[in-house]
Amino acid sequence: MRFGLLGTGYWAEFTQGAALAAHPRAELAGVWGRDPVKAAALSARLDTDAYQDVDDLLAEVDAVAIALPPDVQAPLAVRAAKAGKHLLLDKPLALDPAEADAVVEAAARSGVASVVFFTHRFVPEAAAALAQARETGGWMAASVAFLGSIYHEGSPYLESAWRREHGGLWDVGPHALARVLPVLGPVREVVAVAGARSTTHVLVRHEAGAVSDLTLTLDAPLAAASVRTVLYGEAGVVELPGGADAVAAFATAVDELIEQAGRDEPDHPCDAAFAAQIVHILAAAQKSLDTGTAVVI
Repeated sequence: MRFGLLGTGYWAEFTQGAALAAHPRAELAGVWGRDPVKAAALSARLDTDAYQDVDDLLAEVDAVAIALPPDVQAPLAVRAAKAGKHLLLDKPLALDPAEADAVVEAAARSGVASVVFFTHRFVPEAAAALAQARETGGWMAASVAFLGSIYHEGSPYLESAWRREHGGLWDVGPHALARVLPVLGPVREVVAVAGARSTTHVLVRHEAGAVSDLTLTLDAPLAAASVRTVLYGEAGVVELPGGADAVAAFATAVDELIEQAGRDEPDHPCDAAFAAQIVHILAAAQKSLDTGTAVVI
């Protein structure tokens, strides 16, 4: 499968670009970025071609891998889907639920496959543990802490404007929700409050009655930086595996997109529709933060 890489930042180069360049079933056919100088430099490092016009790149590939801010990603994903290109997208899918829904609609109309890279969902140990938890059932609650620490010297995300503006809710919140939704099911209501160090605390009431609590930040002290997911229920207390090799996980996502692209009706569990569901939940949590009220979805 021939891939076009959209984006020129750290994640584009050292995760998506690195995985695609080394993948035995993929060809990195070219790079496009909003800054042509950066695109040219990255294409040279990845030994591929740079494109100044995104439509020219789309004409040469079967699929796109997008590593851009979510508000930039969504319209480009729609554009790629309408051109018949399969979609390997990053999270969050968008910052606006309507834009997320537009990606879902475009993919459905074109019949292209979509996979959204919720990193931990593509780690074999984590995926197996999640499948086991879903099969076990009987869960009453979950607690998820994604405590990132990116505002320190040497962090590749230190200057990320969209992360500074939207914080942990939108950056690591998708990862947290991607872990609890398959186990506890759809969401009915959310309440969110702000805490210390730009932390967002979210209570999520699921339709089946379980409640999950999410602790989300990008500004944790380095000593507190961690990822932890704990389930509580009839089976006792179960902690899901944390940590991920992002490049290896992205290579798995590439494999799964290729598999989905060969199906008449793609149905990946982390497709654009699932990612859009998460955007709607995040938007409700943001509304709760802004208004100080519970928000029913």
